[in-house]
Amino acid sequence: MSVRPFLIGLTGSMGMGKSTTAQMFRDEGVPVWDADAAVHRLYERGGAAVAPIGRIYPDVLVDDAVDRARLKDRIAQDPGVLARIEAVVHPLLAKDREIFLAELETDIAVLDFPLLLETGADRLVEMVLVVSVPEDVQKQRILARGTMDPAMLETILARQMPDSEKRARADVVIETRDMETARRAVRELLREIRKNA
Repeated sequence: MSVRPFLIGLTGSMGMGKSTTAQMFRDEGVPVWDADAAVHRLYERGGAAVAPIGRIYPDVLVDDAVDRARLKDRIAQDPGVLARIEAVVHPLLAKDREIFLAELETDIAVLDFPLLLETGADRLVEMVLVVSVPEDVQKQRILARGTMDPAMLETILARQMPDSEKRARADVVIETRDMETARRAVRELLREIRKNA
């Protein structure tokens, strides 16, 4: 397509409703590039990240795929591991994103990217959209998943850009405490973008 679509960068801290909001855009017919899904593709058997990660940390491979649990343990033992993994994964993610963008034939698309602001990927988009809820709601949602304890949650949140900073850098903030209100906000945002195009 000759005209580049209007790109919305969707981001938000863990437990803020980012995946749900991304699905709302899909429901409205807007293509979404999902960074987490791309990482899963890179880590699975035959994925582009498997061989380079296997060369650095052969012990995190299981059945010719990157085992995320082993990788998480490795990172917990040595914080320096994360930077080395990111050095492998980020260029591959960028390539995956470029393929997605090159194949688009649409007026609007979404880049669903947890580290949009941290990695400087916000320079690729026309609009930064941050999804947010109050901190108590966020913690309640994450702990309800049963995948981590409060101490682990605090450690992870301490490493992430604070929600207040993300909100300050956003062009648009959508509150996701109530999903119907969030869905209306998504529809209104799409209407506004198309009206101003």
